[in-house]
Amino acid sequence: MNAREDAKDANTMKIIANDPETQSADILAGNIEQLKTLFPEAFTEDKVDFDVLKQLLGGAVDEREEKYGLNWHGKRRARQLALTPSTGTLRPCPEDSVDWDTTQNLMIEGDNLEVLKLLQKSYAGKVKLIYIDPPYNTGKDFVYPDNFQDNIKNYMELTEQVEGGRKISSNTEASGRFHTDWLNMIYPRLKLAINLLSDDGIIFISIDDNEAASLRKACDDIYGEENYRNEVIVRRGAKSVQSQFDTWDKLGSGYERVLIYSKRSDYRFPQQRRSLEDTRIGSWNNHWRGTDRPTMRYPLLGITPEEGQWRWSQARSEIAVENYQQLLSELGKTEETITQEEIDTFYMERIDDDLDFLRLSANGKPEHYIPPSDSVLLNDIWFDLPVSSSKEVQALFDRKKVFSNPKQTRLVQRILDFAINDAIVIDFFAGSGTTGHAVMAQNADGGKRRYILVQLPEPLNPENKDQKTAADFCDKIGKPRNIAELTKERLRRAGKKIRDENPMFAGDTGFRVFKLDSSNIRAWEPDRDNLDQTLLESIEHLKTGRTEADILYELLLKLGLDLCVPIEKRTIAGKEVHSIGGGVLLACFATQITRDDVEPLALGIAEWRNNLAPAGESTCVFRDSAFADDVAKTNIVAILAQHGFDEKKHIKSL
Repeated sequence: MNAREDAKDANTMKIIANDPETQSADILAGNIEQLKTLFPEAFTEDKVDFDVLKQLLGGAVDEREEKYGLNWHGKRRARQLALTPSTGTLRPCPEDSVDWDTTQNLMIEGDNLEVLKLLQKSYAGKVKLIYIDPPYNTGKDFVYPDNFQDNIKNYMELTEQVEGGRKISSNTEASGRFHTDWLNMIYPRLKLAINLLSDDGIIFISIDDNEAASLRKACDDIYGEENYRNEVIVRRGAKSVQSQFDTWDKLGSGYERVLIYSKRSDYRFPQQRRSLEDTRIGSWNNHWRGTDRPTMRYPLLGITPEEGQWRWSQARSEIAVENYQQLLSELGKTEETITQEEIDTFYMERIDDDLDFLRLSANGKPEHYIPPSDSVLLNDIWFDLPVSSSKEVQALFDRKKVFSNPKQTRLVQRILDFAINDAIVIDFFAGSGTTGHAVMAQNADGGKRRYILVQLPEPLNPENKDQKTAADFCDKIGKPRNIAELTKERLRRAGKKIRDENPMFAGDTGFRVFKLDSSNIRAWEPDRDNLDQTLLESIEHLKTGRTEADILYELLLKLGLDLCVPIEKRTIAGKEVHSIGGGVLLACFATQITRDDVEPLALGIAEWRNNLAPAGESTCVFRDSAFADDVAKTNIVAILAQHGFDEKKHIKSL
């Protein structure tokens, strides 16, 4: 093909930095477009005429000065904060990850407000379940002081990634804005979270008395009072209850709450559950599965099967047999004289020990114990669960107490019963990583649930006695001193433990790590004292020091693709080209493309796209500064357009 030397317009290739379609989700602009579609006559010169809008809405507008609801100083700003697009990106960290090439799980290190904004395009409407355990505002836990002007800069300062002087501090009751600060933190995050939920999605939020009332009203405001489902209560540990008596000004609370809201009012819990009356006592179930797994066949209670498999690993089964014998011994009973009620009572009194029982049934087959509450989930009192996972987590961390109050893994596993087995599950206050641990453990039943965790890399100070053990452990494993590093380490160790205990488990125990950072695309920031240098630097739209992988994953976010989408790489005309999602996106980040390179590169890309046969349109992206001149850029657009690419929408540069 002859080069189009006479091309009149070399700018048919859209530059992503200036293309609204490839920016982080602008929720405010989206809301205005929806309003314009519904009520076009309420807009004059692209501005809303509220008088006309009120007339069109008739009696649905409430103009009362005094209204029922929750209001506080800063609510308008908090709402606006949720609508402000992010200026950041997520940079991939394969070196911190496990099974990068195959995993579908994500562990994101960053401020959850910015991360939730960045996830909007890729995951809006795709999340079946959200579980969060936010700061309870006890006066000691950290409340994020968001900076409305530049939240990325604020985040970098808070996490000590740049010098800035902003320090993480507690939110004490001495502050005149004690509840206000907490509401300003939680409100925009909950508002962004609702966009991620699918129509049949549901959110669970752990909280205690400090902010339970405020949280309920905030959720009514965001999710709608009609979408409130339940307030479940779970037990607190004895130490937590006792610690409340330090001031002796109120009775100690023996429980915490879990608020449940659905995305839509027609939500129905997905499983049929038996009533409490039907499940007052525990039961026993056959310890046998028909699936033939040789590694799960071993001698048990005098039986060595020739085919099929036991339900549990050998180590777990042997401990369960010992537990049952210990039960009989402590109660002075035999298999013939013990009652089911006595077994249930023994179990409930030692529930924090998380015991398994296994015995030989009357017909000579091993059977395992099912606690009385396993099938009771419609009841809103979950006092049968362990109060803490401290022992479980300490066992993972060489018996060191690196987390002061890890959430109960079995609590989150029970919550996961409300999600289908291939659901995306998000926890944007990941903390100790309990939700990720619970997802992997729950998938041992054959499920394919995925998790997305977000955790602030909150610095740990070894001079602080409450943080010393955690900081020292980071030093021991050679990682930076911050909470997110411990979250990742728990996921690594929990995944290994699950695989070791379930030898035939073929599920996903890996995770991809991403870290929040400023965008890879250079913003226009002119230096008025050195305009010549500014103009020279503006030729390259990408920041120095950023890798092809950094750029590629920012593209995925801006174009709304899953961060775990399959990616292939091929060399075409001496240039590396990436195919994402089976040809949905084709990207070449070569630093130099000459006129001679254009035709073989464009034809090779077009041929690869045709062989991949993606279901929809393909977008092709290049590095803008790579083209030798405008003729090279114009020619590549022309060739790709001739082979089916939409030159106005789907050929872009950055």
